Amino acid sequence: MIVYKSAEEIELIRQSSLLVGKTHAQIARFIRPGVTGIELDRMAETYIRDHGATPSFKNYNGYPFTLCISVNEMVVHGFPSNKPFSEGDLISIDCGVFMNGFHGDSAFTYGLGTMLPDTLKLMKTTHECLLKAIEKALVGNRVGDISYAVQQHAESNGFSVVRELVGHGVGKKLHEPPEVPNYGKRGTGTLLKEGMVIAIEPMINQGKREVKTLADGWTVVTRDGKPSSHYEHTIAVGKEKADVLSTFEYIEEAIKGNSNITLR
Repeated sequence: MIVYKSAEEIELIRQSSLLVGKTHAQIARFIRPGVTGIELDRMAETYIRDHGATPSFKNYNGYPFTLCISVNEMVVHGFPSNKPFSEGDLISIDCGVFMNGFHGDSAFTYGLGTMLPDTLKLMKTTHECLLKAIEKALVGNRVGDISYAVQQHAESNGFSVVRELVGHGVGKKLHEPPEVPNYGKRGTGTLLKEGMVIAIEPMINQGKREVKTLADGWTVVTRDGKPSSHYEHTIAVGKEKADVLSTFEYIEEAIKGNSNITLR
């Protein structure tokens, strides 16, 4: 059952979501070749707890980390590891925060150093998919309008859409109804109403759309071993335009001071 949020509750979700953006910015300053995912994970957990919140992902259904760090062919849910990052890595980082009774959720993809042109196009297109999807998160539209916007833009640029994983409602629980697929038909699916808060998160593959889950039970990778990109915002459905509760502004400002990161 969809849980509709009051204006006051949406503001609390905004606070959690903004802390997610600040957490991303905190670790973005340190991403470079030689750094490990474990180091970033510890840094993020400390930052979140120092700000009076708790990591949404840690111990969620047994997930053992604060961040999901998915490198290159990893789509989502990658475990932070002790393997150092390398020049040319495509690093997707997903972070969630629980504060004042509500979750915030946002993901961002970082290019490390000089990136291949096709990989840069993948990052750019995935980010554009997110923006085009957000434009459709309007009262009176349907989830399928969001889904179609992602699929159409990704596929028209020669990329494929992961179908096994979806966006979702956000609130007192990290994952609430409705599911928000990244593929679908316009005019179909759940009717969008005022008070709905959802995470829209395109997961776009450079190669084919098929994925598999590794033996750890969490890490999802592309079957063909080609890179995947992932961006996510938490938004509130609006009458004239969606209210984006999370932000990439803190991240992009932090990246300006880190020459190791390529921004789309």
